[in-house]
Amino acid sequence: MIRIDMHVHSTASDGTCTPAEIARLARRDRVSVLALTDHDTVDGISGFIAACKRCAVRWIAGIELSAAAKVTTHILGYRLRNLDMVKRAMDWVVEKRNERNRLMCEKLRTLDIDIDLKEIEREAGGHVIARPHFAGVMLKKGYVSDYREAFDRYLARGAVAYVPREAYSPEACISLIREAGGVAALAHPSQTGLSDSALDDLLLELKGYGLWGLECISSHCTSEQAFDYMRIADKHALCATGGSDFHGARRPGVAMGVQVSEDFLPWARLGVTL
Repeated sequence: MIRIDMHVHSTASDGTCTPAEIARLARRDRVSVLALTDHDTVDGISGFIAACKRCAVRWIAGIELSAAAKVTTHILGYRLRNLDMVKRAMDWVVEKRNERNRLMCEKLRTLDIDIDLKEIEREAGGHVIARPHFAGVMLKKGYVSDYREAFDRYLARGAVAYVPREAYSPEACISLIREAGGVAALAHPSQTGLSDSALDDLLLELKGYGLWGLECISSHCTSEQAFDYMRIADKHALCATGGSDFHGARRPGVAMGVQVSEDFLPWARLGVTL
């Protein structure tokens, strides 16, 4: 058995650990294979790779793309080779994200929550602004008691300050990952909120676009759900993947790494030699 983590976030998106710190944590926790999958950015990848080499941790260059769909649909990309292509594609995402952030600030101010974009930018520390950065400012200023309250009351989908984001379609996300030399997997299927039959339909659609894998082992699901997702992955001839969705202090209690067999994934396909 080995420990792997195919779903980790750094300060390049909305995590609280730098890419270098993530590599050191992986070394400490005996994680054999590690993928950095920041939201809609590959800005942390070069530093991540350098740190993994120093720490003797096998690495995979990845990303997590938020797709425009009726249900939460996040597409993980692994083994990205053309990072410049991905960066260019993300420029449009950043532009739309900036507009969304401005609108969310306006909504919060109408709710007597006095925050502005400069405060959010400082919280993000020069990295891509995401909703957890809003939550961090709200927490520091005493408007909420924790991150969960910030999301439940204000920032989650359907909450009073939520603004839908513009994003690439699932087909475009998978196409981008494949064109960049990578393979695509559906992240945390439990977050779609779909029944097994509806998830089957979604996977059939995504597989038609070139989906390669399904995240079956995750901090978002129980052991029973993990077995069910592995059955579903097998049914659709998809590779089962696993990861913690580690965000550091922004997801307390979620440790890095999941335990799997050494032949859990076709490592050579991911550019990894065990």
